[in-house]
Amino acid sequence: MAEITAKLVQELREKTSAGMMDCKKALVENDGDVQAAADWLRQKGIVKAASKSGRAATSGLVTVVKCDGMGCVVELNVETDFVAKNDKFQKLVADVAAKALEVYSGCGCKCETACDCAEKCFAKVNDAMSDEVKNLIATIGENMNIRRISAVGGEHIYTYVHNALVLGMGQIGVVVALNDVAGLPPEALAKGGADEVGPKIAMHIAANKPEFMTIADVDPAAVEREKKIFIESGATAGKPEQIAEKMIAGRVQKYYGESVLEEQPFVMDPSKTVKQVLADAGVTLSGFAYYLLGEGLQKRDDNLADEVAKMLG
Repeated sequence: MAEITAKLVQELREKTSAGMMDCKKALVENDGDVQAAADWLRQKGIVKAASKSGRAATSGLVTVVKCDGMGCVVELNVETDFVAKNDKFQKLVADVAAKALEVYSGCGCKCETACDCAEKCFAKVNDAMSDEVKNLIATIGENMNIRRISAVGGEHIYTYVHNALVLGMGQIGVVVALNDVAGLPPEALAKGGADEVGPKIAMHIAANKPEFMTIADVDPAAVEREKKIFIESGATAGKPEQIAEKMIAGRVQKYYGESVLEEQPFVMDPSKTVKQVLADAGVTLSGFAYYLLGEGLQKRDDNLADEVAKMLG
Protein backbone atom coordinates (compact mmCIF):
# COMPACT_ATOMS: atom_id res chain seq x y z
CA MET A 1 0.00 0.00 0.00
CA ALA A 2 1.46 3.34 -1.06
CA GLU A 3 1.93 6.03 1.59
CA ILE A 4 -0.72 8.73 1.22
CA THR A 5 1.24 11.89 1.93
CA ALA A 6 0.07 15.47 2.38
CA LYS A 7 1.79 16.33 -0.89
CA LEU A 8 -0.25 13.71 -2.78
CA VAL A 9 -3.49 14.96 -1.27
CA GLN A 10 -2.65 18.55 -2.21
CA GLU A 11 -1.74 17.49 -5.76
CA LEU A 12 -5.05 15.69 -6.25
CA ARG A 13 -6.98 18.57 -4.70
CA GLU A 14 -5.33 21.05 -7.07
CA LYS A 15 -6.09 18.74 -10.01
CA THR A 16 -9.77 18.16 -9.19
CA SER A 17 -10.89 20.85 -6.70
CA ALA A 18 -12.45 18.03 -4.64
CA GLY A 19 -12.49 18.15 -0.82
CA MET A 20 -9.49 16.94 1.13
CA MET A 21 -11.23 13.95 2.71
CA ASP A 22 -12.56 12.88 -0.70
CA CYS A 23 -9.05 13.22 -2.14
CA LYS A 24 -7.53 11.17 0.65
CA LYS A 25 -10.17 8.43 0.22
CA ALA A 26 -9.65 8.38 -3.56
CA LEU A 27 -5.89 8.00 -3.13
CA VAL A 28 -6.36 5.19 -0.60
CA GLU A 29 -8.72 3.39 -3.00
CA ASN A 30 -6.22 3.74 -5.86
CA ASP A 31 -2.95 3.02 -4.06
CA GLY A 32 -1.66 6.59 -4.32
CA ASP A 33 -2.07 6.89 -8.12
CA VAL A 34 -3.14 10.53 -8.66
CA GLN A 35 -4.59 10.08 -12.17
CA ALA A 36 -6.50 6.93 -11.15
CA ALA A 37 -7.76 8.74 -8.06
CA ALA A 38 -8.96 11.67 -10.20
CA ASP A 39 -10.82 9.22 -12.47
CA TRP A 40 -12.30 7.49 -9.38
CA LEU A 41 -13.65 10.83 -8.13
CA ARG A 42 -15.31 11.40 -11.50
CA GLN A 43 -16.81 7.90 -11.49
CA LYS A 44 -18.33 8.56 -8.07
CA GLY A 45 -19.80 11.84 -9.28
CA ILE A 46 -17.60 13.88 -6.92
CA VAL A 47 -15.85 15.50 -9.86
CA LYS A 48 -18.20 15.60 -12.83
CA ALA A 49 -16.16 17.54 -15.31
CA ALA A 50 -12.85 16.74 -16.94
CA SER A 51 -9.79 17.51 -14.86
CA LYS A 52 -9.62 21.22 -14.18
CA SER A 53 -5.96 22.02 -13.90
CA GLY A 54 -6.53 25.71 -14.55
CA ARG A 55 -6.85 27.20 -11.07
CA ALA A 56 -5.31 30.63 -11.64
CA ALA A 57 -3.15 31.00 -8.53
CA THR A 58 -0.31 33.27 -9.65
CA SER A 59 -0.19 36.86 -10.80
CA GLY A 60 1.28 38.43 -13.91
CA LEU A 61 0.13 38.96 -17.47
CA VAL A 62 -0.58 37.05 -20.67
CA THR A 63 0.01 38.86 -23.96
CA VAL A 64 -0.28 38.11 -27.67
CA VAL A 65 1.75 39.41 -30.62
CA LYS A 66 1.75 38.68 -34.33
CA CYS A 67 3.43 39.38 -37.63
CA ASP A 68 2.93 38.02 -41.16
CA GLY A 69 2.56 34.27 -40.87
CA MET A 70 3.29 33.98 -37.14
CA GLY A 71 1.61 34.62 -33.81
CA CYS A 72 2.85 34.16 -30.24
CA VAL A 73 1.17 34.02 -26.85
CA VAL A 74 3.43 34.72 -23.87
CA GLU A 75 2.96 34.46 -20.09
CA LEU A 76 5.08 36.26 -17.49
CA ASN A 77 4.46 35.58 -13.82
CA VAL A 78 5.03 37.86 -10.85
CA GLU A 79 4.12 37.54 -7.17
CA THR A 80 1.31 40.12 -6.84
CA ASP A 81 -1.43 41.79 -8.87
CA PHE A 82 -0.05 45.12 -7.72
CA VAL A 83 3.19 44.57 -9.67
CA ALA A 84 1.26 43.30 -12.71
CA LYS A 85 -0.23 46.81 -12.91
CA ASN A 86 3.22 48.40 -12.81
CA ASP A 87 4.29 50.19 -16.00
CA LYS A 88 7.81 48.76 -15.78
CA PHE A 89 6.51 45.20 -15.56
CA GLN A 90 4.17 45.78 -18.47
CA LYS A 91 7.06 47.13 -20.53
CA LEU A 92 9.03 43.96 -19.71
CA VAL A 93 6.09 41.85 -20.89
CA ALA A 94 5.98 43.79 -24.16
CA ASP A 95 9.75 43.48 -24.63
CA VAL A 96 9.68 39.73 -24.02
CA ALA A 97 6.80 39.29 -26.47
CA ALA A 98 8.65 41.28 -29.13
CA LYS A 99 11.76 39.16 -28.64
CA ALA A 100 9.66 35.99 -28.78
CA LEU A 101 8.14 37.02 -32.10
CA GLU A 102 11.59 37.83 -33.46
CA VAL A 103 13.11 34.50 -32.37
CA TYR A 104 10.20 32.21 -33.26
CA SER A 105 9.46 33.84 -36.62
CA GLY A 106 13.15 33.62 -37.47
CA CYS A 107 13.16 29.88 -36.91
CA GLY A 108 13.40 27.94 -40.16
CA CYS A 109 10.38 25.74 -39.42
CA LYS A 110 8.35 28.67 -38.04
CA CYS A 111 8.06 26.96 -34.66
CA GLU A 112 4.45 25.92 -34.99
CA THR A 113 2.76 24.21 -32.05
CA ALA A 114 4.66 21.07 -30.93
CA CYS A 115 7.62 22.03 -33.11
CA ASP A 116 10.75 20.09 -32.20
CA CYS A 117 12.84 23.23 -31.81
CA ALA A 118 10.30 25.28 -29.82
CA GLU A 119 12.16 24.47 -26.61
CA LYS A 120 15.39 25.86 -28.08
CA CYS A 121 13.60 29.02 -29.19
CA PHE A 122 12.17 29.48 -25.69
CA ALA A 123 15.69 29.14 -24.26
CA LYS A 124 16.94 31.80 -26.69
CA VAL A 125 14.24 34.23 -25.57
CA ASN A 126 14.91 33.47 -21.91
CA ASP A 127 18.65 34.01 -22.33
CA ALA A 128 18.19 37.20 -24.35
CA MET A 129 15.84 38.72 -21.75
CA SER A 130 17.60 37.38 -18.64
CA ASP A 131 19.31 40.65 -17.69
CA GLU A 132 16.12 42.69 -18.10
CA VAL A 133 14.21 40.26 -15.88
CA LYS A 134 16.94 40.27 -13.20
CA ASN A 135 17.21 44.06 -13.23
CA LEU A 136 13.47 44.47 -12.75
CA ILE A 137 13.47 41.93 -9.92
CA ALA A 138 16.18 44.00 -8.22
CA THR A 139 14.23 47.21 -8.81
CA ILE A 140 10.77 46.03 -7.75
CA GLY A 141 11.74 43.42 -5.18
CA GLU A 142 9.43 40.64 -6.37
CA ASN A 143 10.35 37.44 -8.12
CA MET A 144 9.20 37.11 -11.72
CA ASN A 145 9.81 34.77 -14.63
CA ILE A 146 9.04 34.09 -18.27
CA ARG A 147 6.83 31.07 -17.75
CA ARG A 148 5.90 29.91 -21.25
CA ILE A 149 5.64 30.86 -24.91
CA SER A 150 3.69 29.24 -27.74
CA ALA A 151 3.82 30.10 -31.42
CA VAL A 152 1.60 29.14 -34.37
CA GLY A 153 2.08 29.79 -38.06
CA GLY A 154 -0.30 30.14 -41.00
CA GLU A 155 -1.51 32.41 -43.78
CA HIS A 156 -3.82 34.40 -41.48
CA ILE A 157 -3.14 35.15 -37.80
CA TYR A 158 -5.74 36.36 -35.30
CA THR A 159 -5.42 37.14 -31.59
CA TYR A 160 -7.68 37.82 -28.65
CA VAL A 161 -7.08 38.95 -25.06
CA HIS A 162 -9.77 38.55 -22.41
CA ASN A 163 -9.98 40.63 -19.23
CA ALA A 164 -7.36 43.00 -20.60
CA LEU A 165 -5.56 45.04 -17.97
CA VAL A 166 -4.00 47.18 -20.69
CA LEU A 167 -4.16 46.92 -24.47
CA GLY A 168 -3.06 43.43 -25.55
CA MET A 169 -2.32 42.14 -22.03
CA GLY A 170 -4.68 40.35 -19.67
CA GLN A 171 -5.67 37.07 -18.02
CA ILE A 172 -6.43 35.01 -21.13
CA GLY A 173 -4.56 35.12 -24.43
CA VAL A 174 -5.40 33.31 -27.67
CA VAL A 175 -3.67 33.13 -31.04
CA VAL A 176 -5.12 31.16 -33.95
CA ALA A 177 -3.72 30.55 -37.44
CA LEU A 178 -5.87 29.84 -40.52
CA ASN A 179 -5.04 28.79 -44.07
CA ASP A 180 -7.09 29.38 -47.21
CA VAL A 181 -8.58 26.37 -48.99
CA ALA A 182 -6.98 26.45 -52.43
CA GLY A 183 -9.09 26.57 -55.60
CA LEU A 184 -12.44 27.61 -54.13
CA PRO A 185 -14.42 30.08 -56.29
CA PRO A 186 -15.42 33.33 -54.55
CA GLU A 187 -19.12 32.45 -54.69
CA ALA A 188 -18.44 29.34 -52.59
CA LEU A 189 -17.19 31.40 -49.65
CA ALA A 190 -19.08 33.05 -46.85
CA LYS A 191 -18.84 36.84 -46.81
CA GLY A 192 -15.54 38.07 -45.46
CA GLY A 193 -13.66 34.76 -45.51
CA ALA A 194 -10.78 34.45 -43.05
CA ASP A 195 -11.00 38.02 -41.77
CA GLU A 196 -14.65 37.55 -40.91
CA VAL A 197 -14.34 34.31 -38.95
CA GLY A 198 -10.77 34.56 -37.61
CA PRO A 199 -11.44 36.99 -34.73
CA LYS A 200 -14.61 35.06 -33.84
CA ILE A 201 -12.73 31.75 -33.71
CA ALA A 202 -10.16 33.35 -31.38
CA MET A 203 -12.99 34.48 -29.08
CA HIS A 204 -14.58 31.03 -29.30
CA ILE A 205 -11.30 29.44 -28.12
CA ALA A 206 -11.14 31.81 -25.16
CA ALA A 207 -14.70 30.87 -24.17
CA ASN A 208 -14.46 27.11 -24.75
CA LYS A 209 -10.81 26.25 -24.05
CA PRO A 210 -10.35 23.30 -26.44
CA GLU A 211 -7.57 20.86 -25.65
CA PHE A 212 -7.04 19.62 -29.23
CA MET A 213 -7.37 21.05 -32.72
CA THR A 214 -8.68 17.94 -34.56
CA ILE A 215 -9.81 14.45 -33.62
CA ALA A 216 -6.54 13.14 -35.05
CA ASP A 217 -4.70 15.13 -32.37
CA VAL A 218 -6.47 13.37 -29.48
CA ASP A 219 -4.38 10.90 -27.51
CA PRO A 220 -6.05 7.45 -27.91
CA ALA A 221 -5.29 6.77 -24.25
CA ALA A 222 -7.47 9.74 -23.29
CA VAL A 223 -10.36 8.31 -25.31
CA GLU A 224 -9.96 4.90 -23.67
CA ARG A 225 -9.92 6.57 -20.26
CA GLU A 226 -13.19 8.35 -21.08
CA LYS A 227 -14.75 5.02 -22.07
CA LYS A 228 -13.52 3.38 -18.87
CA ILE A 229 -14.87 6.16 -16.68
CA PHE A 230 -18.24 6.05 -18.45
CA ILE A 231 -18.55 2.27 -18.11
CA GLU A 232 -17.42 2.17 -14.49
CA SER A 233 -19.86 4.95 -13.59
CA GLY A 234 -22.58 2.33 -14.12
CA ALA A 235 -24.23 4.11 -17.05
CA THR A 236 -24.23 0.99 -19.23
CA ALA A 237 -25.01 -1.52 -16.47
CA GLY A 238 -27.68 -4.00 -17.49
CA LYS A 239 -27.94 -2.68 -21.03
CA PRO A 240 -27.86 -5.01 -24.06
CA GLU A 241 -24.42 -5.08 -25.70
CA GLN A 242 -25.51 -3.19 -28.82
CA ILE A 243 -27.17 -0.46 -26.76
CA ALA A 244 -24.16 -0.21 -24.48
CA GLU A 245 -21.82 0.17 -27.47
CA LYS A 246 -23.97 2.98 -28.87
CA MET A 247 -23.97 4.71 -25.49
CA ILE A 248 -20.18 4.47 -25.27
CA ALA A 249 -19.81 5.79 -28.83
CA GLY A 250 -22.11 8.67 -27.91
CA ARG A 251 -19.99 9.48 -24.86
CA VAL A 252 -16.84 9.53 -27.01
CA GLN A 253 -18.54 11.87 -29.48
CA LYS A 254 -19.57 14.11 -26.60
CA TYR A 255 -15.95 14.13 -25.39
CA TYR A 256 -14.81 15.23 -28.85
CA GLY A 257 -17.45 17.96 -28.85
CA GLU A 258 -16.14 19.24 -25.53
CA SER A 259 -12.39 19.01 -26.10
CA VAL A 260 -11.70 19.20 -29.87
CA LEU A 261 -11.83 22.68 -31.43
CA GLU A 262 -13.13 21.56 -34.85
CA GLU A 263 -15.92 19.50 -33.24
CA GLN A 264 -17.14 22.10 -30.75
CA PRO A 265 -20.46 23.86 -31.39
CA PHE A 266 -19.54 27.37 -32.55
CA VAL A 267 -20.17 29.78 -29.68
CA MET A 268 -21.92 32.35 -31.92
CA ASP A 269 -24.04 29.77 -33.78
CA PRO A 270 -24.32 26.43 -31.88
CA SER A 271 -26.20 24.89 -34.81
CA LYS A 272 -22.82 24.62 -36.57
CA THR A 273 -19.51 23.14 -35.50
CA VAL A 274 -16.32 25.19 -35.75
CA LYS A 275 -15.30 22.94 -38.65
CA GLN A 276 -18.47 23.86 -40.55
CA VAL A 277 -17.99 27.58 -39.90
CA LEU A 278 -14.43 27.40 -41.18
CA ALA A 279 -15.49 25.45 -44.27
CA ASP A 280 -18.15 28.06 -45.07
CA ALA A 281 -15.44 30.73 -44.95
CA GLY A 282 -13.08 28.70 -47.16
CA VAL A 283 -10.36 28.27 -44.51
CA THR A 284 -8.84 25.53 -42.38
CA LEU A 285 -7.14 25.56 -39.01
CA SER A 286 -3.36 25.66 -39.02
CA GLY A 287 -2.83 25.93 -35.27
CA PHE A 288 -3.90 27.67 -32.07
CA ALA A 289 -2.62 28.42 -28.58
CA TYR A 290 -4.57 29.33 -25.44
CA TYR A 291 -3.11 30.59 -22.16
CA LEU A 292 -4.93 31.23 -18.91
CA LEU A 293 -2.84 33.24 -16.46
CA GLY A 294 -1.44 30.99 -13.74
CA GLU A 295 -2.98 27.82 -15.18
CA GLY A 296 -1.66 24.75 -13.40
CA LEU A 297 0.16 26.77 -10.76
CA GLN A 298 -0.79 27.46 -7.17
CA LYS A 299 0.52 30.02 -4.75
CA ARG A 300 2.17 28.77 -1.61
CA ASP A 301 -0.45 28.26 1.08
CA ASP A 302 1.06 27.29 4.41
CA ASN A 303 -2.34 27.14 6.12
CA LEU A 304 -3.57 24.57 3.60
CA ALA A 305 -0.40 22.50 3.98
CA ASP A 306 -0.75 22.54 7.77
CA GLU A 307 -4.40 21.55 7.47
CA VAL A 308 -3.61 18.60 5.23
CA ALA A 309 -0.74 17.46 7.47
CA LYS A 310 -3.00 17.53 10.52
CA MET A 311 -5.69 15.57 8.69
CA LEU A 312 -3.21 12.86 7.73
CA GLY A 313 -1.68 12.80 11.18
